[in-house]
Amino acid sequence: MSGDEKRKSKRRTSVPTPRGAELDLPPDTVPAGPQEEDLAASMRQAYWSLYDGAAAQATVREIAVRLPRIVGRVGRLAWQADRPATIGVVVLQLASAAMTALGILASVAVLQELFAAGPTPDRVRAAVPQLLLVVGLLSIRALLETGVALAQARVTPKIRIALEHEFYTLTAHVRLEAVDDADWQDGAYRASQRGLFYARQIVGQVVSLGAALTGLVGTAGVLGILHPALLPLLLLSVLPVGVAAVRSARARFHSYKRYNAIQRRVQVFSWLLLERDAAAELRSDTAQDALLREHLRLSTRIAQEDTRLGVNAARLNVAGRAVGGIGSGVTYTALGGMLIAGWLPLAAGAGAVLAIQAAHTQLTRLVDISHLVYEHALWVDDLLAFQERCRQLQPSRDGRPAPSSVDAITLDKVSFTYPGKDAPALDGISMTLRAGETVAFVGVNGSGKSTCARLLAGLYDTQGDGAVRWDGVDVRELDAASLHARVACVLQDPLHFPFTALANLTISRGTLTEADPRVALDAARASGADQVIAALPGTWEAILSKRFRGGQELSAGQWAKIAVARGLYKNAPVLLLDEPTASMDPRAEHAVYQAVLHDQLRPDQIKVLISHRLASVVGCDRIYVFDSGRVIETGTHHELMQLGGEYAAMFTLQADGYRTDSEEAV
Repeated sequence: MSGDEKRKSKRRTSVPTPRGAELDLPPDTVPAGPQEEDLAASMRQAYWSLYDGAAAQATVREIAVRLPRIVGRVGRLAWQADRPATIGVVVLQLASAAMTALGILASVAVLQELFAAGPTPDRVRAAVPQLLLVVGLLSIRALLETGVALAQARVTPKIRIALEHEFYTLTAHVRLEAVDDADWQDGAYRASQRGLFYARQIVGQVVSLGAALTGLVGTAGVLGILHPALLPLLLLSVLPVGVAAVRSARARFHSYKRYNAIQRRVQVFSWLLLERDAAAELRSDTAQDALLREHLRLSTRIAQEDTRLGVNAARLNVAGRAVGGIGSGVTYTALGGMLIAGWLPLAAGAGAVLAIQAAHTQLTRLVDISHLVYEHALWVDDLLAFQERCRQLQPSRDGRPAPSSVDAITLDKVSFTYPGKDAPALDGISMTLRAGETVAFVGVNGSGKSTCARLLAGLYDTQGDGAVRWDGVDVRELDAASLHARVACVLQDPLHFPFTALANLTISRGTLTEADPRVALDAARASGADQVIAALPGTWEAILSKRFRGGQELSAGQWAKIAVARGLYKNAPVLLLDEPTASMDPRAEHAVYQAVLHDQLRPDQIKVLISHRLASVVGCDRIYVFDSGRVIETGTHHELMQLGGEYAAMFTLQADGYRTDSEEAV
């Protein structure tokens, strides 16, 4: 074997091949998804369905005990949002219930006049004043209920605005390591999609709950006035109705949770059939019919579930009516006995019937709303608890302002472990970066490069005894917002802001509407984004999102240039570039590195480049080689190649990939 062949063989065998357990032959058929009877059981519970159906598992006593606390909490939110409107809701609600009770009493007076002795025309004429009183009371009640609705319309949006503003303010400013926590993410989306939604709903539900409760109390008071013995009859009449209403409400909550889980399985296939990102591969694989068959199978199961729920609801309704009918029959029989025995005048008996019927309606409404309020309050409590958690995760806001320039950033025995991880991402890192230097962080994926960059930028807080110091000052003593304003980050997967091209640059300075034209143009030219923006209809004012009429869509490489321009526009004393050119073509990549690393747009700037393409870091002042959270080598490109360690091996491996066999033979 010749010398060249030996070198080629050595290079080929130096790349390790993955090894693992042997894989058995797969089966010739496999189901598209779970085939068991209960499809809902196969679905992992989504973060936003945590409390769905909770009221179905709660006892009547648990709901009754918790409701006053819920009403109190909603009342406090309303009181903080709009005190006059809150007072108005309470007063008008009580007055409306009083009008209902007085209306029943006035109806009894009408009946007394109609049932009095004498010719019918005289009885009718005598009842006219009482009839007018009933009409007046009903009209007043309608006006009062309108007032309740108006006051509620005032307070509900204010509660929504206050909760939403506080929620997004807190979540937008929590420390970055909290956002990396999957549990925090679940809590955030659960609070956003459920907590805020039900916080808007629960005010009206509590008002309805109060109306039903005060109405029930009012009718009970009327019966007590007519005859004390009617109160036990009311209990006998409404208790079966309440039991039936509780059973019906629980069945609805149980069925909703099951239906919701099955529906989520269908949505998986609906998403694949509609999503733009899946469209090309779906058609190239001719997979549409396979997905449609599974979608139809699941949709059929949902239709069967709908039928089952409808049949069960009808059965519960019949059973509830039967039980309620028995209770009402007993009540009316006892009421008839009281009339026959002369314990109760006929007019009072008719009034009692009106009150009992009203009590039936109010109790059924009370049970249904109680279940809703109980379950929705769990989501609101979850929202408020999450907000309190976010308050504990806020960065420092009372420290000294970060300096407008920095001479040296020192990392002293810095360690960091991500939430939910056992192995540290950084383990005792120490280094000093100086103004005017360009340094590079290199290493395999997961070696700690990006984590280290975020720590020196103050995006993560150090753990343990380690410290990051800007000119000798621990960054934990600095105001976090001012520190972040001193660092420009350009990431591999930059955020695609759906704003104008100009706003995509200016947002790095915290504004969407104000710009420094000269700095913006210089940043665009240095990054190559000037050619991208010049080709857009409207140039600087073009909207970079297809979600808007006339919006423009950019390629990944074009977005990368916009992101680099955004970082340069910030003109911060620290510039972090984390694989910024990964999606650029070779010419664009070369132009960016020439501008950022060699043209010295800001001579006093500390520049940190993270890259897997080692050819781009050759001209850096210093190179740090990371491995398993530690720096294992440091030096210039020449020094590291002379060392013959990990960096030299990686660089040689990449360089060999660009050599042809004819070049190797020379």
